[in-house]
Amino acid sequence: MASPRLEIHYCSQCRFILRASWLAQELLFTFGETLGEVALVPGSGGVFQLWLEGEKLFDRREQGRFPESKELKQAVRDRVEPGRDLGHSER
Repeated sequence: MASPRLEIHYCSQCRFILRASWLAQELLFTFGETLGEVALVPGSGGVFQLWLEGEKLFDRREQGRFPESKELKQAVRDRVEPGRDLGHSER
């Protein structure tokens, strides 16, 4: 996969921007050389979803919670860099 695009859709009315930007930062620190782009996509209605190349990785409504950084790093790794050791995020 060449330069994958990760999108974080967040509810601007709920002020989820801080959580979205923190997760974007975490993912860029880990996959800065692998991801082509991390986009923050404002929305409404309580949305908080992560999409990688059109595949939904996480949906707050479906899961009933916000995602953990560790689980997102593992989900992204499994799709863009299988076999990569994530160090402390693996344990």
